[in-house]
Amino acid sequence: MGTSRFAAPTLQAIVDAGHEVVAVVTQPDRPSGRGRGVHMSPVKELALSLGLPVFQPEKIRDPQAVEQIRSYEPLDAIVVAAFGQIIPQSVLDIPKYGSINVHASLLPKYRGAAPIHYAIMSGEQKTGVTTMLMNAGLDTGDILLMRETDIGPEETTGELETRLADLGAQLLVETLDKLERGEIQPQPQDHEKATVARSLKREQGQIDWNKSAEEIVNLIRAFAPRPGAYTFLNGTELKIYKASVNNQPTGKYQNGQVIEVARDAIIVAAGQGSVRLIEVQPENRKRMNAGEFARGARITHETVFTNA
Repeated sequence: MGTSRFAAPTLQAIVDAGHEVVAVVTQPDRPSGRGRGVHMSPVKELALSLGLPVFQPEKIRDPQAVEQIRSYEPLDAIVVAAFGQIIPQSVLDIPKYGSINVHASLLPKYRGAAPIHYAIMSGEQKTGVTTMLMNAGLDTGDILLMRETDIGPEETTGELETRLADLGAQLLVETLDKLERGEIQPQPQDHEKATVARSLKREQGQIDWNKSAEEIVNLIRAFAPRPGAYTFLNGTELKIYKASVNNQPTGKYQNGQVIEVARDAIIVAAGQGSVRLIEVQPENRKRMNAGEFARGARITHETVFTNA
């Protein structure tokens, strides 16, 4: 059971490891992109290319959907990765070895829908993947295996997601093998140490120039490539996709004011330190180098980025 780009490597790894996949359950095709055309999920695309049967219930909780899952019995395991629906206990209890989730954090930290975004936004230097036995709670099940990795100082959510997807796929295959051999003792989570990474809202990506340069850069990294951090210039939205902490002193400049326009960047004063804007996207235009944008927009030391 999976839907997003994060889940596809797990499906591929299961097949490559020689396990028999009797069905792939994914979300219904949805409108997406600029033209709002109907597109299939990355997992469905992969499943079809592998010649696997696909089931797309509107709601996995519906009795008909549950009966469809039961029709695949006997099942050894249900593997879940970024599926996008809450799976009822009646389904989780079906397989012999349980329902196993691949989650992109070191649980119990960052339970929920956006663990990668929140890890970067919070300034974490390490994260990882966890396989766990699913229960009715939100990522509260017993831990099976974990794998840790460093977060690069400039790594974005998109970049880290790709790495964690591959790491999670490897860990899942190892989990299946060890479960079958009886070599894993599930470990309960320490619920007192739990944090929740709820689905992001677009407005959370608005840059507050009163914050420190490090906080602002972490926000930009966390929101890249989607949904994108943003600020305003003369009342027009400007998305920021790449930035770094700059050591240039802010001196007399107000928060959000341009300190310098470099050949390939814009240096902006923050509440503490300054931010080097590297890649931006003006409204209704493509992404571009910030220095190129600055020259076209005639940005000077008088320019101030605002919150609205």
